[in-house]
Amino acid sequence: SPHSAQARGSERRLWSELQLRSPPSLISLAGGAPNPSTFPFLSASIQVKNGTTVTFDETTMKRALQYSASNGIPELLTWMKVLQKSLHNPPNPQTDMCVTTGSQEGLCKVFEMLVNPGDNVLLDAPTYSGTLAALQPLGCNLINVSSDEHGMVPEALREVLSRWSPSEVHKPNSSAPKVLYTIPNGGNPTGASMTEQSKREVYELAQKYDMLIIEDDPYYFLQFDKPWAPTFLSMDVDGRVIRTDSFSKILSSGLRLGFVTGPKPLVDRVVLHIQASTMHTSTFTQMIVSQLLHSWGEQGFLQHIEGVIEFYRKQRDAMISSADKWLKDVAEWHAPSAGMFLWIKLKGISDTQQLIREKALEKEVLLVPGGVFMINSSEPCAYVRAAFSLSSPEQIDEAFRRLSLLIKEAQS
Repeated sequence: SPHSAQARGSERRLWSELQLRSPPSLISLAGGAPNPSTFPFLSASIQVKNGTTVTFDETTMKRALQYSASNGIPELLTWMKVLQKSLHNPPNPQTDMCVTTGSQEGLCKVFEMLVNPGDNVLLDAPTYSGTLAALQPLGCNLINVSSDEHGMVPEALREVLSRWSPSEVHKPNSSAPKVLYTIPNGGNPTGASMTEQSKREVYELAQKYDMLIIEDDPYYFLQFDKPWAPTFLSMDVDGRVIRTDSFSKILSSGLRLGFVTGPKPLVDRVVLHIQASTMHTSTFTQMIVSQLLHSWGEQGFLQHIEGVIEFYRKQRDAMISSADKWLKDVAEWHAPSAGMFLWIKLKGISDTQQLIREKALEKEVLLVPGGVFMINSSEPCAYVRAAFSLSSPEQIDEAFRRLSLLIKEAQS
């Protein structure tokens, strides 16, 4: 529970503060960390594609193998805070940040902090299946806000919220939603991105109904069209936005590095929860990435991002041209402006679940049936999600040729 996290957290903080104030002659028998001289790893050197090397000598390695602060190693946090300021310039002076084990850990902890059984939580429909999996055990009611090719529709949100009056929001037993979750760029599974205008309208509704916005933005750095729309974080004058960022799509998905940025009191609670659960994100992976970012500088980092965007833009273009070639008559879609997914509506098929589960394997083509991204996965869904991240343009083309045969067979 949060209470135990609070007690335990403060105990650990107390010891580290005592050590900071201690005289050099103090002999501490208080720390519970193991002695790194007993660890088998000595040094490491990691080649980076552009020719630089990330090096861990014995001293650095000892630090990399040891426990570190629950909010992240200082040099990585500092670098990221500077980046956040230059990208989003959050207007709320109380903004803080912590490192998490991928943005998924951050999201889970944010949900557990904010959501109680019986709460109404608003989110994009359809949405990322990992979010649904994290929210379902919390016993809340998930309320769909419909989206189109530009993400969450502000009008639809206004419509949903009209069930409550803004004046009842703060009453003790009010059922008005306190949390709105959205993936604003290259949404998984739809590939949809919100415009600046619709974000401003959504933010105003959040102000009116006093809601927190969880801005889950793992595809922020995979936006194909410049200029990028401002983020919710950059509009957040009230301190009502909690933003999660991820390095999974741009540096590595296996190193598990993500970030939570938001109002300091809330970030502090997330850090307390980390202290009581994972303790901290791997020191080793944080130091690898931190060394890389410091050697690149912000320019080098953004240059790397440009290369990543270029790659995924070509992949998206290949998928769209294959869709135009094979699926014109049997399906509908919108070209995504970010991310790595194409959301396809199959014509004349009420539910894709059975089609994919049973027939697709015979035809040797696999996609994700849309039902897994819906709050009620048992309702029929005519959509499938196709990823253009891993397959070659030739494979994508052949997959869509097979998919078109599959649809035509199912229609007949």
